[in-house]
Formats: sequence, C-alpha cells, structure tokens
Amino acid sequence: MAKQKDYLADLLKEEEDAPPSPETEKEQQPSSSPEPHARDRRGAMTLLSRESALSRVASGEVRQVTQLMLDPANVGVWEGNARRYDQLTKENTRDLIDSIISEGGQKVPVIVRRPTGSRSVDYEVIAGTRRHFAISWLRKHSYPDMRLLAEVHELDDEASFRLADIENRARKDVSDLERAQNYAAALIAHYNGSVTGMAERLRISKGWLSKMLKVAALPDWVIAAFASPADINLKPAYPLAQAVADEIREPFIQGEARRLAEEQQALKESGQSPIPAPEVIRRLLTAGAEQDDDSAWKVIVPSKHGHPALSVLSQNRQGVTVRLHAGSGASEAELAQALRTALGKLKEAGRPLAR
Repeated sequence: MAKQKDYLADLLKEEEDAPPSPETEKEQQPSSSPEPHARDRRGAMTLLSRESALSRVASGEVRQVTQLMLDPANVGVWEGNARRYDQLTKENTRDLIDSIISEGGQKVPVIVRRPTGSRSVDYEVIAGTRRHFAISWLRKHSYPDMRLLAEVHELDDEASFRLADIENRARKDVSDLERAQNYAAALIAHYNGSVTGMAERLRISKGWLSKMLKVAALPDWVIAAFASPADINLKPAYPLAQAVADEIREPFIQGEARRLAEEQQALKESGQSPIPAPEVIRRLLTAGAEQDDDSAWKVIVPSKHGHPALSVLSQNRQGVTVRLHAGSGASEAELAQALRTALGKLKEAGRPLAR
C-alpha cells in the first residue's frame, strides 16, 4: 500500500491528467503572440491542485493513514484471526524472510489497531501475522534493527474480523479447518448466531458458509486421525462431518479414527510417511459399512470396541432379519442389549416389530 505522500502524488497526477474544464480550456487556447506569464499561470495551477488535494484530506474526503515503524515486541496479534501464530516457523515463512532481507526491509505494512481490554501491548495486528513473525525472527537473528512497518486503523472487532478474513482468503497456508473454526467463533462473537447475517456481511454464499460451519464442528478425535489439521479441506471433509453427525455411524467412525491416530503416531515415530488425507477420509467414511448389503445402513449397532455387533438386514410384515457379527468382541449380554437397541431404533423410525 502506498505511503501518504505517494497517495497525494497519485492524486495530484489524476487531477493533472483529468480533462480540463471549459474555463481552463479557454484559458489554454493558443494565441498569435506568446503570453509572457504563461509559466507563472501553470505554476499557480499546480499550486492550486496541490491545495485542492490537501483540502480534500483535511475535509475527510480523503483519509490520511498513519504509518509507524514499531518494535514487534510491543505489538501483539489479535486473537480473532484465523491464522495460528504458534504454528509459524522459520521453515514455513522462509520465503517471506528471504524477501524482506533482499528488499532491505518490509515493504507491505501490517494493519494494526489499538488494543481493547487489558492487553499489555501498544498495538495488535489485524492483518499481517506472518510479517510480524518474520520481523520478530529477523530481529533475533542478525537483524536487530529491523522494525515492523504498520498502518494504524480504528477498527471494532467485527470490522477487524472482516478485514482479517479478506486477507486470509488469498492465503494458501491458512487451512480450511482454521478458517472454518474461525467462522464458527465469529458467528457467535459478532453475528448473534445468524448465518444469514454473517454471510451478507462477508459477501459470501450462505450455503458455503453453512458447510464451513459444519466442518468446524468436527470433534478432536476426527482431527487426530489426520497427519495434520491442515490436511482437512472443505470439499472432502463436509460429507465426513455429515457422517459424524449420524448417531448410528458415529461410533464406527470414532473407532476407526482411534486406530488411524495410533497408526499415524507410529509412522511419525518411525520416520515414515503419514497416511494421506484422501485415505483417511475413505477409511472414516466406510467405517462399519456392510459392502455386501445395500440396506445395512438402516440400523447397525456397534460393540464397545467400535466394531459392528448387530445389523438389521431387512424388516417387513413377516419380521426382522438381523445379523450378529463374529469378531465384534461383544458378550451375549451385550448382543442382547444390541438387539433391544436396534428394535428401539426401528420403532423411532416408524417401523416397529409389532404392527
């Protein structure tokens, strides 16, 4: 973003390049004899243009922007931003650090505001978390004189959220899950739980926002099944979030998620590649499914170990056909309870045994 003097220079250029008014055009018509004071008049016009630009700033038509060079130690990061500051490292900000070094300093300012509440910092970053980290890192590693270039704005929390969101939409290193969780928190904090109102303020699709909020509700045990939370993307994660919300499928998904988390940890400790996200999604979505029976999802009751214990294969006027699964680890008492649970679910679905 241009500095104030550059902005005024651009403004002056716009005025000078603008088509002349009829009065000015008349004054500039060539005459048969040169006018002795033409240069003075051009100088006066330039002065008037400058005064006009300055008056527009003074009137509030053009807002002046305050830029400061700050010690990042006195600048905090606003907690409402989607980006996780604790996940920034030298490695994942290497491109930015190298750019700042090669250019002799930071060129794009961060956006800051005066902190609210009782924070013990002079400013807090609304947009520019990576730049704050990069300058802080450089000051600790051979560049102690590096300072944080910042623009100061007066912003309330809702405006701060919208500004940070605009920046984060263009950032590939802010994961869908981070943004989804950020949206879920903002929905309560700034929009009184109104998905419609929030979508209108952010100028995004209500349907898309609803999907993001659904993904934000994924429990920790699902997230732990992935090698990294950053691997959770909206498109494949949305059907998973729907499946987790199904009370019949949820126990199976939880059991598979637990096994995946253990496998991921073992792979990490042995230095091997993790299970990729598409495979994690596939295993979670098919957990407990009966591949040889299209009706198996009607009612499936798991054992306490997360394996299918009993499933309803069919239900009609002649009765209910169930399958007791070998290897479920369920005792006879647990299988009897599973049958009662299945009959109860059929009744809730309007398909009782006795009609």
